Amino acid sequence: MTDALELDALWEDFNRVVNMTSQELAAWLRVRDAEETTEVPPEEAGTRTGRQVLAILQKRRTDLTEDDLRVMREVVDEVADRTDAADEPAAGDTALRHRLMSVGHDPLRP
Repeated sequence: MTDALELDALWEDFNRVVNMTSQELAAWLRVRDAEETTEVPPEEAGTRTGRQVLAILQKRRTDLTEDDLRVMREVVDEVADRTDAADEPAAGDTALRHRLMSVGHDPLRP
């Protein structure tokens, strides 16, 4: 179980690294999975983690589950591992940018 101080810190870290709105993330997940002739249902679009991040963005902090907290920690760690505040991925690093956007972090945003 996470205590109140840990939850506050995690909530702040998560909302700092997830810099896309739920609408932007949902749209990105749909576009990312769309093919030339077919489109997956919105609830199945994107990666499992991306869908979990989207669900978390639509919740109040008091409604978070232990699974949500686990996903939040994973996302914070992944974004920290793949980025450096002084050296965010450049526009030309499309694969990394798309991977990060799939968990709600657009590295080209200030």
